[in-house]
Amino acid sequence: MNTTARTPTPTTRSLAWCLHLLIIGLLALAAGRALTDDRAHAGSVAAAAAACGLAYAVGPVLPAVRRSRRSAALWLAGVGLCWLALLVLSADAVWVAFPLYFLQLHLLSRRTASAAVAATAAAAVAGFAAHRHSFSPAMVIGPALGAAVAVAVVWGYQALYRESEQRRALIEELTATRADLAAAQHTAGVLAERDRLAREIHDTLAQGLSSIQLLLRAAERALPGAPQSAARHVGQARQAAVDNLAEARRFVAALTPPALEGATLTDALERLCATASARHPLAARFHIAGDVAPLGTAHEVALLRIAQSALSNTVRHAEATTADVTLTCLGDHVTLDVTDDGRGFDPAGLPAPDPEAGGFGLAAMRARAHALGGALTIASAPGHGTALTARLPRTPPSASPPEARP
Repeated sequence: MNTTARTPTPTTRSLAWCLHLLIIGLLALAAGRALTDDRAHAGSVAAAAAACGLAYAVGPVLPAVRRSRRSAALWLAGVGLCWLALLVLSADAVWVAFPLYFLQLHLLSRRTASAAVAATAAAAVAGFAAHRHSFSPAMVIGPALGAAVAVAVVWGYQALYRESEQRRALIEELTATRADLAAAQHTAGVLAERDRLAREIHDTLAQGLSSIQLLLRAAERALPGAPQSAARHVGQARQAAVDNLAEARRFVAALTPPALEGATLTDALERLCATASARHPLAARFHIAGDVAPLGTAHEVALLRIAQSALSNTVRHAEATTADVTLTCLGDHVTLDVTDDGRGFDPAGLPAPDPEAGGFGLAAMRARAHALGGALTIASAPGHGTALTARLPRTPPSASPPEARP
């Protein structure tokens, strides 16, 4: 018995109850046979059986018996004395030795348990022989065989238990190692992405900005004496900016937008509509429908990017005077609607997306929605405005990336 108490499993609880029932049944059998057969000392046999049962019943309710081998040994000694008294009075008490073997093997150390089992078997043989007033080798077979079975069962169970504990420890170690490996892979991925962005920024943005700075300085030196040369430098700087912007669009990744840093999605969308209304001749209004619960970062990024792209298309192409952005949370889905009163278009007549043209167009918005297990629909007609709807499930597919790349 381990000094450290463990929570019993359903299997061990079932075995314990079986052992309790076996001991009570055998004691009741000994008392019942003595009373029904009108044997001598029948009352004493019943009293001894009852005393043995009470002594045994004390053990399971005492926490010290499960925690301390010394307390368990004292309890087993008391139960053993009651059993010996019953054995002196009735030969039927010899059968109680079998469950006593299991108790001794389970609660005592291996060496002490072996000695206790041997002593119990010897007492059972001696008591049975005394009641029969004779001795034969056959009398030894029953108690000895019961002791051997009990030793094999208990020691086998203990071996299985140790193996189970080793496996449990191994599984916990593997789980911890897997978590550490996942954290290391995540860190390596973050560092690799930072290195990639650093290389891209150095090779594109930094070089392009340096070129623009040199061209503008040249234009500044050319003014006012050589306006044509200055205009040429300004044109070259403008083209460098266009090229630099195209390069930036090629490597831009799914990073958390600055608009979402320290703010909710609703705050970011409301600020987006206010900015669009202030910078362009467009009345952009934001609405909320339903109970808007916090969403994952991937959902918020995707919905904000879709709203930005949709409003950008409205400003550049729709010639609209009003636009409405509505965020709706119903059930296990979240929906973003962007509608305007512009000139509209024929969705079936859109040209195929050009990957070299850059920008976050309809194809990019649809890719973001699909990456999170959602869908993007567009309803429009010439002269009747446009309605764009992005519908996303709250829980994205596990195999999907956290952000779609245009």
